[in-house]
Amino acid sequence: MQSKHSEPAAILFLLPAGIIYVSAILFPIAYSLYLSLFTGSGINNWEFCGMQNYVKLLQDKVFLLSLRNSVIWMMLTLVFTTSFSLLLALILNRRFFGRTFFRGLFYFPTVIAMIAVAIIWRWIYHPNLGFINQFSKAVGLNFSQTWLSNPKSSLIACFVAAQWTAVGQPMILFLAGLQGISEDVIEAARIDGAKGLKLFFSITIPLLKNTFVVVLSTLMIGALKIFDIIVGLTDGGPNNASQVIASYMYSQTFEYSHWGYGASIACFMVLIMLIIIVPYVSFMARDT
Repeated sequence: MQSKHSEPAAILFLLPAGIIYVSAILFPIAYSLYLSLFTGSGINNWEFCGMQNYVKLLQDKVFLLSLRNSVIWMMLTLVFTTSFSLLLALILNRRFFGRTFFRGLFYFPTVIAMIAVAIIWRWIYHPNLGFINQFSKAVGLNFSQTWLSNPKSSLIACFVAAQWTAVGQPMILFLAGLQGISEDVIEAARIDGAKGLKLFFSITIPLLKNTFVVVLSTLMIGALKIFDIIVGLTDGGPNNASQVIASYMYSQTFEYSHWGYGASIACFMVLIMLIIIVPYVSFMARDT
């Protein structure tokens, strides 16, 4: 029988988590939405402008460029990061000598601060001393270029650098999903004649559905929030060629003190995440 004092006790236990949730998540979101309705760059010069900041966003060429770059980054992430991390998980799920070492080796870059990764890859991309250009010269390939200062290659160069740390976490999630698949199911499918790619696409992929929901949703959110690797490598340049939504929001808010405009960019970014993530998770998890 449930005690009459259990409900107040449960509320008291939930109160600390509720306070943290409200103060760290709900309040900042509400305050950002409030700031997005004002213009001004100081404490005493705020002026209510309604939805003008959002109208300005849709007319801002740099913002539209950063939005395009964020979408490109997200699509590349969904294709390459997901595929490569799944491939690594499939390899490391097999039994071979040293697989535990290689699991740790491929996961290790995930724990490195992204700004440190940016510093490392800045030297790798160095036009004169960088490994890529030096290696291309050593093997006789005319492949040298200024990777980070070239508008055509800067965004892709940042994406490649980010992959060093991006594949570790989804790899571990896929590996956990693969180890959760019963060997009896795999053996039964093989007895029925499934093998190779047919076994992979007909049995393994459907059984990894829940894992894909988690992996793809986290990768999409991470792609839209990408910031530190961009700032560390190019700071959005050259000529905003590698600018993404988060870096543009930061520059408008903290470098140019356009607090209301920066807040509108943040709210727009949250809206994009809700539009993309919520329907995807709801659709993929509806039968689970």
